[in-house]
Amino acid sequence: MVVHGAQWGDEGKGKIVDLLTEKAALIVRFHGGNNAGHTLVVNGEKTILHLIPSGILHGGKRCAIGAGVVLDPQVFLAEVDQLAAKGVDMSPARLAVSLRTHVIMPYHRLLDAAREEAKAGGKIGTTGRGIGPCYEDKASRVGVRAGDFLDEALLTAKIRHALAEKNALLTDLYGLAPLSVDQVLKELLPLGRRVAAYLADVPGLIGQAKADGANILFEGAQGTHLDIDHGTYPFVTSSCCLAGNAASGSGCSIRDIHEVVSVVKAYTTRVGSGPFPTELTCAAGEHLQRTGAEFGATTGRKRRCGWLDMALVREAVRLNGTTGLAITKLDVLGGLPELKICTAYRYEESDILYPPQREGALGAVTPVYETMPGWREDISSCRSFDALPEAAKRYLNRVEELAGAPIAIISVGPGREETLCKKNS
Repeated sequence: MVVHGAQWGDEGKGKIVDLLTEKAALIVRFHGGNNAGHTLVVNGEKTILHLIPSGILHGGKRCAIGAGVVLDPQVFLAEVDQLAAKGVDMSPARLAVSLRTHVIMPYHRLLDAAREEAKAGGKIGTTGRGIGPCYEDKASRVGVRAGDFLDEALLTAKIRHALAEKNALLTDLYGLAPLSVDQVLKELLPLGRRVAAYLADVPGLIGQAKADGANILFEGAQGTHLDIDHGTYPFVTSSCCLAGNAASGSGCSIRDIHEVVSVVKAYTTRVGSGPFPTELTCAAGEHLQRTGAEFGATTGRKRRCGWLDMALVREAVRLNGTTGLAITKLDVLGGLPELKICTAYRYEESDILYPPQREGALGAVTPVYETMPGWREDISSCRSFDALPEAAKRYLNRVEELAGAPIAIISVGPGREETLCKKNS
């Protein structure tokens, strides 16, 4: 099963992965880096994870980081230590890193921040964590991989080769000080020795779990519309966010994927720059931002908020082959007298059901809205679909109709227990 985001990230994937982990033996993160943040609330305690799969909070489960991820060793080890301090078993028996996972280097972070700063008014909104430059090196076949920590001579040679180009960019283009090989190694080697303990053949782990008849959960990051190929380019991330990448980014066959859960926030949010047709700058938008505590888990930046955009969700269903929707933060809509759903776009004098394909065209659409009644009841204690207010049920049924995919899970609060299954209503 794949769990992925159907919007612009921040949909609440961490909670859904945490819930579904109960039925899985192996949880694999398959793309992205520490530019993603999954927030989990278990027994009232909040945990934010950036690299380690959300299933780690379930004892007895094995988690893995696939080759499609880019790994910042410093962030990874900080998460390991943070979880261990909470009493979570963080031994290599529970957590594996693919030898083929690419490593975010110090020069990647410097370049990322320098490029974004140089763009001035044309900033994309990158987190500045070196994700893009690391994927660039991967595509250019000059990247450092986690398995290189086992071969210091190979690691040194790769760094020396990389710095010949990176220092030219840092100094000549951005006016920054150059990095030396010794400087990079001094930072990296102690981290690499600790990461090396977690290195494993992740495709082999997946293959063994499959042979054992165990369930495997593939965890995505960001969201469909931040996908490098199918998102709102250039305001996108640097990896493929679609469910189809779970096979490539983890190391298995697409035939091993049988279900796709697309996570959809009950409204729409976006962090950073880029077109946002249903964005609200009125009291309703302030309600969503305040009540939903909409701040980025990674950056702390305030999220832009707007009505639910079903053209975006419909496109996500089409691209990912959704078998079930997980609707999150439904409780945040409570208290609004009326709700709006974007059912289509008005674009070049026609109504269209999917986002236009041309670059920048999403910024030229006008949302076509349908208005529905809101509700004032607190729904956080509801544990069945029938227990929800009639207006909430109508809203969800309409979402299901417009998406063309069934709703399987509904979240009515941040806690693990504040969840209900529509199919069991």
